[in-house]
Amino acid sequence: MGTAAAARARAQALAARAAAWYAALPRRRREVAQDTALALTLAVLNLLTLVPYRSTLHPAWLALFLVSVQCLPLAIRRLSPVAAGILTGIPRTLYDSLGYGYAPLPLANAIAFATIADRSRWWIRWPAIAFTGFGIYSGQLTPGHTDEPYDLLIQVFIFGAAWVVGTLSRLRRESMAEVARRAERAEAALDTAAARAAAAERLRIARELHDVVAHNVSLIAVQAEAVGALLPSRPAEAARSADLIAATARQAMTELRRLLGVLRFNGSDAPDGVDGDQPADERAVLTPAPSIAHLDEVLAVVREAGLPVTCHICGEPTVLSPVVDLTAYRIVQEALTNALRHAPGSSACVDVSYEGDYVTVRVTDSGAVLVPAARPGVGGEGPASAGRARLTPGYGLAGIAERVASCGGTLTLGPLPPAGFAVTARLPVK
Repeated sequence: MGTAAAARARAQALAARAAAWYAALPRRRREVAQDTALALTLAVLNLLTLVPYRSTLHPAWLALFLVSVQCLPLAIRRLSPVAAGILTGIPRTLYDSLGYGYAPLPLANAIAFATIADRSRWWIRWPAIAFTGFGIYSGQLTPGHTDEPYDLLIQVFIFGAAWVVGTLSRLRRESMAEVARRAERAEAALDTAAARAAAAERLRIARELHDVVAHNVSLIAVQAEAVGALLPSRPAEAARSADLIAATARQAMTELRRLLGVLRFNGSDAPDGVDGDQPADERAVLTPAPSIAHLDEVLAVVREAGLPVTCHICGEPTVLSPVVDLTAYRIVQEALTNALRHAPGSSACVDVSYEGDYVTVRVTDSGAVLVPAARPGVGGEGPASAGRARLTPGYGLAGIAERVASCGGTLTLGPLPPAGFAVTARLPVK
């Protein structure tokens, strides 16, 4: 019992080492190992098939050698299918030519033939069919075969089945490769779409930050300059400008808090899009997104900053899509901010026209009537340079153009004769 247990343990250890060696092989070497095992197994089967008839085979050793050696090239069948097919066919042809009887089934030749159908190109497969057919026919004419069609039908059936198996294997492999390629293309397309979406989102955030910061900081700069000019001779007006600075700063902080809150909500893993780190009362005070329906707020701030502005609404107001609504609001905000900075002493007019499926937003100013002394760090240009300054490429006008283009609208901007500047955007309602 102890000896048997020790033998089983040694056998299990040997099997484990063999399995570990096989698992460590690269894919190509594993295929060679599999094919080598197949070749040796078929060689042994062929030998066992002829052993009972060795007394009728002369010389017997040559017959046994030929039926065994024809199986060995299968070890390279997936490395070189054509070579394997030729090397398996030569010993079989010699066996039939020498008139040996009791020939085993040509399994090795059929497997090599199937491998050619599976692994070779079309200009190799068709000649292989022709040569194999010729070999089967010429083999039937040797003395070891009878004139009955039974033997021929068996050969045709074996090699025909092998060809079908190889063809199906090739089609399956090609189909799987095509599926893998499609999956790679789809994944690449998804990555590209995700990158584009991320870039678009970054651009949208940059626009929002620019609109919020540029508008409010411009108002703060103008009012800070006014405070310096009014003190100490006109303290009441200076105090009003200081209050406006404080109110504008608070509004900027509120809008920034809203924008950053939206970013936190969108990127949070908290349920229902809620930021778990933000208190509920703070989330509740976040202001809604700016809307053209709330133009009075931005007009009031601009009027407080010293820019007289009027507003006219034509047509029946309709519900705009959120993107168009925000775009229209930002156009008015940016245009009035530019008028306040580049056309001091002017007046502005905002016209909003609802025309069926479109809404037209037009902001005009009368042009600067006063050339202020420029201060370091404070925007201010005279009448001759105001139009050129606003036509210079910058984030403000570029942001307006990008917003209008993203909505599918049209934008027109430029100086007005004899003085002034106009920004006109025609946007689809939906």
